[in-house]
Amino acid sequence: MKATQTDATKYSVARVRADIPQLGIRVREKNLIYLDNGATTLKPAAVIERVAKYYRDENSNVHRGAHWLAETGTGFYEQARLEVSRFLGAKTSAEIVFTRGTTESINLIAQTLALLGTAKGLSSGDEVLVTELEHHSNIVPWQLACDRVGAKLVAAPITDEGEIDLQALERLTSEKTKVIAFSCCSNVLGTITDVESVVRIAKKCGAIVVVDAAQMITAEKIDVQKWGADFVVFSGHKIFAPFGIGVLWAKGDWLDLLPPYQGGGSMIDSVTFEKTTWAAAPQKFEAGTPNVGGAIGLGRAIQWFEAIGPSDAMLHSKLLAESAREQLSAVAGIEIYGHAKHRSSIVSFNLKGVHASDLGTLLDQQGIAIRAGHHCCQPLMRRLGCSATARASFSVYNQASEVDALVAAVRKAKEILL
Repeated sequence: MKATQTDATKYSVARVRADIPQLGIRVREKNLIYLDNGATTLKPAAVIERVAKYYRDENSNVHRGAHWLAETGTGFYEQARLEVSRFLGAKTSAEIVFTRGTTESINLIAQTLALLGTAKGLSSGDEVLVTELEHHSNIVPWQLACDRVGAKLVAAPITDEGEIDLQALERLTSEKTKVIAFSCCSNVLGTITDVESVVRIAKKCGAIVVVDAAQMITAEKIDVQKWGADFVVFSGHKIFAPFGIGVLWAKGDWLDLLPPYQGGGSMIDSVTFEKTTWAAAPQKFEAGTPNVGGAIGLGRAIQWFEAIGPSDAMLHSKLLAESAREQLSAVAGIEIYGHAKHRSSIVSFNLKGVHASDLGTLLDQQGIAIRAGHHCCQPLMRRLGCSATARASFSVYNQASEVDALVAAVRKAKEILL
């Protein structure tokens, strides 16, 4: 099926594209076709301008000064926290911790659970259950935490379709299972996992649930109250915001219960040489000078995303990916990875006899940006029986003609390489 404009109600991809300055550049004397949104999204002018305005006109450290700029900057920073909490459906902005990204958020959870030192924390003999779908950032931090306390990391399998095997996951749980940590949207296969189903399994054994929502943040609506997980994390740059800003949402009193992740300024209540007491959450976990500009940019990115109509935008992206899957499948020698019933706007594939990096290089010569490699998912690559894949990931500003261009470029690369 040839790609056509999606039927998302009142959705105007042309209007959205006009908001993205980087789409106007040329790569190798060709108009840029950016299909690497799983790695990072391009930034709207509104976000770029908002961050520039902060550094140009409003720059000041927050939470400390008595002057107007400090008070104003603090207001902008905390307003961004409110935007995030509202977007996720949190009960209060105090449930939102700003971090550098998904990776730091998971490290924060893993290391503080290992430091907790109570029955609720991670300790010797416990098990942390992850899945074969995971990004390294949801494997390695748990390995480090397990090594620290003498716990064990256990990997739940996926099906041949690329879905988490929920029956196997449940069989692997026991009274030893302290944490179930998983990606609800795979960065390789696009598999979307029903979070509530995993939470139900976790509740049976009393496990803590940590959800990596880095790829989900622009794939489907997130409602942390409905999900019922204990922690949800994502990176701002996956949702049109700057690099270096991320979010950790925590349920209930977890932020009060967990010990600090880092020590320094801003996270204290009182300091003496004999004893230090901590500020209330979320400041307890935001030691040092925060990424104020990044947080403000994230707040503005969320506003922009909501203004374009996120439901229609998400549908638009998924329909483009489905068109790409269908057209690429018709190319002899192409293997598509992942056939989950519920999936996002990510398409991973290989051309038989060609390394993914070589295919990516030839597509780049035609002005098409995709990702090629193991995508920080080496265990998953081994499960798939390959060392790397080519990955095209679509977003709200991509258009049908770019799907056609991708398929034509793959056909051309095939002629050159084979």
